[in-house]
Amino acid sequence: MTKSEIVALLKYDAWAVANMLKSVEALSVSQYQQDMQATYGGVQRTVSHIYSIQRLWLARWTGKGPNELSEIQLHQGELRMRWTGLQAEMMNFIAGMSDEAILAPFTYRDLRGNPYYQPLWQQVQHVVNHCSYYRGQVSVMLRQCGIVPVQTDLMAYYRQH
Repeated sequence: MTKSEIVALLKYDAWAVANMLKSVEALSVSQYQQDMQATYGGVQRTVSHIYSIQRLWLARWTGKGPNELSEIQLHQGELRMRWTGLQAEMMNFIAGMSDEAILAPFTYRDLRGNPYYQPLWQQVQHVVNHCSYYRGQVSVMLRQCGIVPVQTDLMAYYRQH
């Protein structure tokens, strides 16, 4: 996988997050905060988990920040601002990488401190895939609240771009 392919994948992810947030912003505060018995409770905790996972992996890649999963619960009004900043940081990090660095083993530690050596491209793919999985859960919860979620599929992104 090349740097340009990683950039394209991250652009898709940013588009999918922005689309998810269009639907999430249509929720009332009580719907946003409601425990819906999903993996992470409800929309707020699931969206916060997606954000926290992306922040965790960026910290692993850059060495800036703790290698721990944040328990932060993001408020509806701060979602776009937080994600816009995070996505810019991710793009800046990738912009500084060469194709060779993206293919080379990249060391990180899991939450237990165990070291792993995998190419950066695999780690980025994992993050985008992980976030897609949880965006799917958010879509189900949105439907349960009577909101039709905005499209976030990769093929829809390709068709628009």
